[in-house]
Amino acid sequence: MSTRLDWAATAPGALKAQFGVHLYLENCGLPKSLLLLIDLRMSQLNGCAFCLDMHAKSLREAGESQQRLDCLAGWREAHGLFSAREQAALAWAEALTRIADTRQVPDAIYAAVKAQFSDRELVDLTLAVCSINSWNRLAVGFGKAPVPDAESERAAAA
Repeated sequence: MSTRLDWAATAPGALKAQFGVHLYLENCGLPKSLLLLIDLRMSQLNGCAFCLDMHAKSLREAGESQQRLDCLAGWREAHGLFSAREQAALAWAEALTRIADTRQVPDAIYAAVKAQFSDRELVDLTLAVCSINSWNRLAVGFGKAPVPDAESERAAAA
């Protein structure tokens, strides 16, 4: 898809607001690796190729294993690869992202995430889910620039 609208240039205040939430989340105390896993998994669900590329690169740069990246879409079946805390966060994030279809977050998912996160962390985690969903919708809805191909990136880095 080509770019439909440069939303950031059209509404710079919207970009500033989005970045404000991003800056808050960077300093909220939740591990960056967890926030990036949430970003990548929700981008998978939302089909945002630009964000998939960006967050997978960020996770690799942060030292995330390729095995965990490869298995993220099937995290429920990837026994031993994701901690109980990560699993609770991923289940919570998926339930919130799919709330338009389900109209609820099951009590069991809430109980699992409450067992792993403090009230403050749960609010911050929920805001992180809201944030990546917003970024995905802006990118997918308005058409983000295409994902750079690996050959072009290697040539530019050389």
